[in-house]
Amino acid sequence: MTSPRGLREQWRWLPVTVRDLPVGLPFLVASLLPSLHNNGTQLGGVPDRPFDAPAVAAVVLQCLPLALRRRQPLVCVVLVVLGFAVDQLRGYHTFAGSGLPIALLSAGAHLDRHRRPTFVLLAVAYVPLAVALGRLGSGEGLGAFVTFFAAVALAWGFGVRLRSARAEEAARRRRVAEEARTVERARIARGLHDVVTRHVTAMVVQAEAARCLTAAPERLDRTLSAVTDTGRHAIGDLRHLLDLLDPNHRTALRDGTGTESGTPPTGGSRPHGSDG
Repeated sequence: MTSPRGLREQWRWLPVTVRDLPVGLPFLVASLLPSLHNNGTQLGGVPDRPFDAPAVAAVVLQCLPLALRRRQPLVCVVLVVLGFAVDQLRGYHTFAGSGLPIALLSAGAHLDRHRRPTFVLLAVAYVPLAVALGRLGSGEGLGAFVTFFAAVALAWGFGVRLRSARAEEAARRRRVAEEARTVERARIARGLHDVVTRHVTAMVVQAEAARCLTAAPERLDRTLSAVTDTGRHAIGDLRHLLDLLDPNHRTALRDGTGTESGTPPTGGSRPHGSDG
């Protein structure tokens, strides 16, 4: 038997439209119950009207498009607004009207482009709807229409605020992740520098000591010089790599004399008796 956690994981794997479909189903069922007809949102005071085929269409337009509220928020809000207008103008006053603020909130939260023009167009479209409702209805005052508009505008604004909060949280997580990567990269670079430089420096010191303490023939002297040069080049390449990983490492490696620690000795006396 699948555990609750397994069910949640399976639910997350479903398409987003399938997961959003249950949002509008309760409003759809409540709107179609005969005992709840004409008991929903009412704007403008249009007299109640018995259910008919256009009523079912209005209910479907206000409920089922909520499944698109995240995938296609613009389509969702346009269809729901259209269904709401039919609902109110014909006096059905169904529970499906409660889907309007959900559609507006979702559009404010999930609409990627043209959010402000979309809100302006919806606000402009509300004016002729309010005029028509005022003529068909009982003549509700201007205050009722303004209050309703303020309520649905608040739902839109809340959706916009949710979107902003999500964007800020995503930016904060990216910043924290980048800082963590930078710190880890710098730690690896410093560790690599300390380990490799210690061994390479020892190699350079030993080569210099061999040159200074032995009367090496010319061939041996050239060989030791090559070892020294190779070690110095290795340290230089390592520091170049460290510069790429952590550009600020030089400040951390400064000692009291202003020179970088781990620098191999340079120069050195030429071996006595050498022909080179």
